[in-house]
Amino acid sequence: MTMPFDLSWRFWRVWQRNLTVYRENWHINFVPPLLEPLLYLLAFGVGFSTLVGPIHYQGRTVSYVRFIAPALIAINIMNNAFFETTFASFVRMYFQKTFDAMMATPLTLEEIITGEIIWGATKAVIGTAIMLAMVSLFGLITYPSGLLLLPVAFFAGFAFGTIGMFFTGIVKNIDLFNLPMFLFVTPMFLFSGTFFPLENLPGWAQTLAFCLPLTHLANICRALGWGVYHPSLFWGCAYFVLFILIFYPLAIRKMRRRLLK
Repeated sequence: MTMPFDLSWRFWRVWQRNLTVYRENWHINFVPPLLEPLLYLLAFGVGFSTLVGPIHYQGRTVSYVRFIAPALIAINIMNNAFFETTFASFVRMYFQKTFDAMMATPLTLEEIITGEIIWGATKAVIGTAIMLAMVSLFGLITYPSGLLLLPVAFFAGFAFGTIGMFFTGIVKNIDLFNLPMFLFVTPMFLFSGTFFPLENLPGWAQTLAFCLPLTHLANICRALGWGVYHPSLFWGCAYFVLFILIFYPLAIRKMRRRLLK
């Protein structure tokens, strides 16, 4: 039997609750997106770029540090949203019993899960804003198109949040998150055109990479970060719309089974 889908604007209460907790430890949460781009740019952009030389990407020739800078923002979006809706949501659900407390209120399950996913997308926007500020100090982002990375961070963060919540709905304990990390996140981190062009991969690997969400997000971030508009923007946005349409209802379904068993 199909369960009714009950969603209203009350999901903002879940978002508000998470924001209140975040503000209590904002100085700790502020550090990773502040230091991460600096470490990557120093390690890869300064140290490794002298060995790589210029990169040829979609008919353009750019320095290696300029090539990876937008990809670092894409990785940040993925990590913030995915980690928030897996490890952090699992802790709130299983250890802190926050979900149980919210379900004792008029909030519906759909509102709780949607609020969690939107909070993950918000974390992606916060991290992106901090990283944009740091990367811009090196002149690696073109404005005003670079400002569009903020709404993209929310949109893509919502997509990664849906699949993160999907995994939260199916793992039996927190240690099992190592599987989606190893089988889903790590391959994307390495083989989604983040640190080298996909053209360097064999044909089958390029096809596989095209199926991964981080590939499309990296392309979108490069297009907006460089102020160059090409078809990858349209196809990337269409991909994430389809991704959300698939995994958002799946996440709700799996979490319903988990919480109402």
